[in-house]
Amino acid sequence: MTPPPRQGPRPLPAHMMLAATIWSSSRAAWPLLRNASPDSRPPSAGPLADLAAQLRDVDPEAFGTALDRELRSRADRFLTGLERYRHHPYRRALPDMPAVWQEGSTALRRYGRADARGPAVLVVPSLVNRAYILDLAAGNSLLRFLAGRGMAVYLVDWGTPGPEERQFDLTAYVAGRLEAALDATLAIERRPVAVLGYCMGGDLALALATRRARDVSRLALLATPWNFHAERPEQARAIGAWARTAEPWLRQWGDLPVDLLQMLFLSLDPALGLRKFSAFADLDPASDRARAFVALEDWLNDGVPLAAPVAAECLADWYGRNTTAAGAWRIAGRPVEPAQLRLPTLVMAPQHDRIVPHASATALARAIPGARLLSPPLGHIGMIVGGGAPAAVWEPLAHWLDSPPADP
Repeated sequence: MTPPPRQGPRPLPAHMMLAATIWSSSRAAWPLLRNASPDSRPPSAGPLADLAAQLRDVDPEAFGTALDRELRSRADRFLTGLERYRHHPYRRALPDMPAVWQEGSTALRRYGRADARGPAVLVVPSLVNRAYILDLAAGNSLLRFLAGRGMAVYLVDWGTPGPEERQFDLTAYVAGRLEAALDATLAIERRPVAVLGYCMGGDLALALATRRARDVSRLALLATPWNFHAERPEQARAIGAWARTAEPWLRQWGDLPVDLLQMLFLSLDPALGLRKFSAFADLDPASDRARAFVALEDWLNDGVPLAAPVAAECLADWYGRNTTAAGAWRIAGRPVEPAQLRLPTLVMAPQHDRIVPHASATALARAIPGARLLSPPLGHIGMIVGGGAPAAVWEPLAHWLDSPPADP
């Protein structure tokens, strides 16, 4: 049976609207470009006037016709890529590993042999996306790679917030669920464990390590934001201002819906969808590259809502007030102070991260005494599932996790 078309990319109307806006603005700019002169004084008067001078001898009607033809071609390419994605036959078939512990919507999933002799690693993903980005597909799974190196790997799978979790703030997640998951791991392993956090999960892992340092052998933080005002501070403050305005709605809804979360990510690079689906139209749908694109895109669109108290704390406080870097972020009343850590710590801050700017993540490396910093030439998601991830991230991470304590 042919599977139904995908609903995504989410939110689909926003992707369509942004693409249409780019095309229509390009067409609308042509008369302005034709009339640009050195005497006009809009912000782009100089570049516009220079370009207009280069086009002075071009037939305006012929150029307008060619422009329309090009815009139609680009629209066709984008829509072709969009439809090929929505109807692609690929569906993720990799089963979730069984849970060794569960509380509410949170499960702890074990990877690796029962007699694994390597380090035990507790992996903490973000709350805003599903955990299986770390176990995306056969042959493209960081967790199975680490387990294949002899490690006992435990994934915290947050699941979808239920009625109880919709009331959670970050204290409930860290001092409640995450500490309980650590206790369950310790009960099985009977030894301190390494803690690995990815993206927002890195902040939660950091908070856990500051609270339970005696139970943590080392800490790895991948693409973890810390100084939210290190780059694009105006954008971060705007997100915080939006969150404060939206608080009454969040309280009424109980969570921040997936499509609104996706809109926030989309605002970081509004033309990204147009670029990537246009490029997808050029791929052979049966190719490995096409299947990898669909697998990743399915994960991106398979998000979960964020509990309203967590959304307010992250957006209004982290982004708006930069409480993390300012030393004002607290869990159960205690400040989260990376300067107090005395654990071997690895910070991986990818160079081409559009979601967590490089300066935001490297600020955390500077805040933790003795932290080792690696900056792979990859993006936020590419560092986990991209073609360069195994060599640039997986291998050095595995080596560091399995290195002697004296060689962090």
